[in-house]
Amino acid sequence: MTNWKKIAGGILALLIIIAIYQGFFKETQPSFDLVEVSQGEIIQEVSETGQVKKGEEISLGFKNAGRIENIYIEVGEEVRKGTALARLETSDLTIQLQEANAVLSLAQAKLNKLLAGATKEETQKAETTVFNAQISLKDAKLNLQDVKSQAGDDLDAAYEDALNVLEDAYLKAYNVQNSVDLIQRTYFTQNDQEGFGVRENEEKIIQAVSQIKSSLEATKTDSSEENIDKSFSQTKEGLSKLSGALKAIREYCQSSSYHVVVSSTDKTSLDTHREYINTALTNVTNAQQTISSTELANEADINTAQAKVSAAEGVLAVAEDELNLITAPAQKEDINLYQAEIDQAQAQVKALENQLSEATLRSPVEAQVVEVKKREGETVQPMLQDSAVVLLPKAAYEIEVDIYEEDIVKIDVGNPVEISLVAFPDEVFKGEVISINPAEKIVEGVVYYEVNIAFGEIPAGVKPGMTADLEIRTATKENVLVVPEDVLQEKNGKIIVEILEGEKIEEKEIEVGLKGSNDMVEILSGLSEGEEVILR
Repeated sequence: MTNWKKIAGGILALLIIIAIYQGFFKETQPSFDLVEVSQGEIIQEVSETGQVKKGEEISLGFKNAGRIENIYIEVGEEVRKGTALARLETSDLTIQLQEANAVLSLAQAKLNKLLAGATKEETQKAETTVFNAQISLKDAKLNLQDVKSQAGDDLDAAYEDALNVLEDAYLKAYNVQNSVDLIQRTYFTQNDQEGFGVRENEEKIIQAVSQIKSSLEATKTDSSEENIDKSFSQTKEGLSKLSGALKAIREYCQSSSYHVVVSSTDKTSLDTHREYINTALTNVTNAQQTISSTELANEADINTAQAKVSAAEGVLAVAEDELNLITAPAQKEDINLYQAEIDQAQAQVKALENQLSEATLRSPVEAQVVEVKKREGETVQPMLQDSAVVLLPKAAYEIEVDIYEEDIVKIDVGNPVEISLVAFPDEVFKGEVISINPAEKIVEGVVYYEVNIAFGEIPAGVKPGMTADLEIRTATKENVLVVPEDVLQEKNGKIIVEILEGEKIEEKEIEVGLKGSNDMVEILSGLSEGEEVILR
């Protein structure tokens, strides 16, 4: 018996531990249902209670401002329900409706084209554009290679010419050295002023020739741009020294002591060598400038060719993007966007069609015309401010009901009504809104507006003062996307729903339309039929 108690106690302890774990440690899973977006009907109704009363005069006016084009009735005339009483000018509305229909057709065509995808001709055209862009890019790259190759050849030729110029300069400098050496040994061996001067300048010539030779040999060993630039500088410096030394020696030859001694041939030789040196100096300078200008021209040509390559790459990228765009399947976001444009265009068409319909003032009931307040050509204001025709209904009874100011904006003359009379509990009668009093009625500080409703068929035995429960149908939409209103959330001024992506809950922004009295709401954009949304 003791063992059984121990076993029972152990089982009880285990159950308590499990309960504690379930209650405190196990993660609580969120609880929600999934609701499918479906097509359905949205019905918007206003429910109110009124009273039966004797028929009274009805003041009718247009819903919109405008100029009266036609008045079809006269005072005393009897009219049937639906008879046209007057009409506003509609030429502007007709044009606007044509434009709205064109916008709707364009939006539908854009969606159709999106869904159909690119035509064979469009695809082929885009492929041809890509092919041509590829060829252009290939040609641009080949041209860039040719430009770089030609630039290298041009620069090599410029450097080769420069080396020739440097060698020629050295040769002329060497000849100067030999010629001056001969003149010095022939005429200026004395230790006089002229002899010292000539020998001093001869030494300058020897140093300058050595400098030119060293720079030339260095360039032949390493013909880098840096060495050639250095050789140019040293050669020009050496040639300038040579020219100056030759000028000084020539002046010593003209001194009083040597004017007759030095032969005219040797004097002419000095002048000629100096001309050669100056020419060589000019040639070296020109060769250096040629290399510089060649480098600048090469850089410009290469940059131009590279720019053409970059431009060709850009054209190819655009062509490839266009091809990918027209061959890619339509994306859900694009379809939703185009569908939203269609819905917006349809709403505009519907609004203008309603305005055109409302431009004709019609009798809501069978009645007699008791007053015509307007004339053809006169401008009228909307119905709540300006009545045009007064009718006396033929029906003996109608229903008067006060509608709260928040609901009155939903109600229009002509709205259908379901009527339930307390005196006839098992019957529902049809009716219609026939007038809305523009003047407000204050009841206990709350604003109401008086609305009159006519029976479709007056039930036998109805009496004034009877209570009538009314369901006024203010709007109806069929075959639209609907979801329960409870799935909607408002966040940062936007309407969102929650959807399940895998195991993750995500938010999705939507646009809503008509909200029905049956707790359903119309979806204008953001969701598609068959999608599931979270209902918490």
